[in-house]
Amino acid sequence: MKKTILALSYASGLLFMASCGNKEADKPAGPPPATPVTLVDARTTDAVYYDEYPATVVAINNVELRSQVAGFITGIFFKEGDVVTKGKTLYEIDRRKYEAAYQQALAGLRSTQAVVQNAKVNLDRYQRLAQQDAIARQIVDNAQTSYATAQSQVAVAQAGVAAARTDLSYSLITAPFSGRIGISQVRLGSQVSPGSTLLNTISGEDPMGVDFVITESDLARFVDLQRTAGGRGDSTFRLVLPDGTRYTEPGKILAIDRGVNQQTGTVQIRVQFSNPKRQLKDGMSAVLRVLNRQSGRRLVIPFKAVVEQMGENFVFIAGDSSKARQRKVQLGPRLRDQIVIMEGIKEGDKVVTEGLNRLRDGGQITTAAPAAAPTAAK
Repeated sequence: MKKTILALSYASGLLFMASCGNKEADKPAGPPPATPVTLVDARTTDAVYYDEYPATVVAINNVELRSQVAGFITGIFFKEGDVVTKGKTLYEIDRRKYEAAYQQALAGLRSTQAVVQNAKVNLDRYQRLAQQDAIARQIVDNAQTSYATAQSQVAVAQAGVAAARTDLSYSLITAPFSGRIGISQVRLGSQVSPGSTLLNTISGEDPMGVDFVITESDLARFVDLQRTAGGRGDSTFRLVLPDGTRYTEPGKILAIDRGVNQQTGTVQIRVQFSNPKRQLKDGMSAVLRVLNRQSGRRLVIPFKAVVEQMGENFVFIAGDSSKARQRKVQLGPRLRDQIVIMEGIKEGDKVVTEGLNRLRDGGQITTAAPAAAPTAAK
């Protein structure tokens, strides 16, 4: 009997405890705790930003030196890599053959001139005799023909002298302008052929050009920049060197290519930079920065406040009742750790920058530091 009473008491206790547990589960859940966040005011400031283009430095004056006559190199009169002045003799090709040809042409000219002089004397004599009816008219006519023929032969001889003099001058290769000469492609004793043998290359170093390409949709913008940009204090074009340093000299558009490349839909543009310190070298890779025409007073926020979802960009704004509201925004250029906002929010909006990973649209937020977790009793 006692065992039965104890069993009933135990069962009643279990039923009471289960009913208490159900009452606790039936209680409504409270609101989720507010998410601690950091807020930053959206502000309007001077936003100056640049579009960047990969570019190549090119020498505006650049020429390949090639021989116009055949022969062997008998003289090299420069140090490779040095700056040479306009007119300086750089190479000599064996001149003996061309000197002899020139002297031969001069001798031929003198001989022809002597024939002309003799023909003129004969013509004058025959003309005097003809005035006295002492000679046949045909003889006078023949003398006039001989004189005219001799004169034409002088012109031929003079042309031969000019050609021989030109060949002789071509045997000396001179600098067409002042610039830096490269490494010689021939050595003393090398045989060269006219027009085909590359001797060397000279490049002008100041100013230098920077070539880059744009899409045809940007062409009108750069046509406007060609008319307006330029000058010592202009900051429209800036150059970044391969080591990341900024080139200090300003640039201006020198030329826009004549047409659009049909295969790529791009247009080549050349910007000119002065190069007084010879920092720019032909063929150097660089980045050209072009001032964006949307620069000015713009709304900026920290870049870390932007959340990307399925190709669209959003930010969270602290709204009424301490709730976060999600706003879709249109982004402008990034300025280091800041970003320009073109549309979506206004100046003075409080933008969430910390706590974004736990935040949802309409979620409760707080700017207070989260409470410290309680320590376990020992």
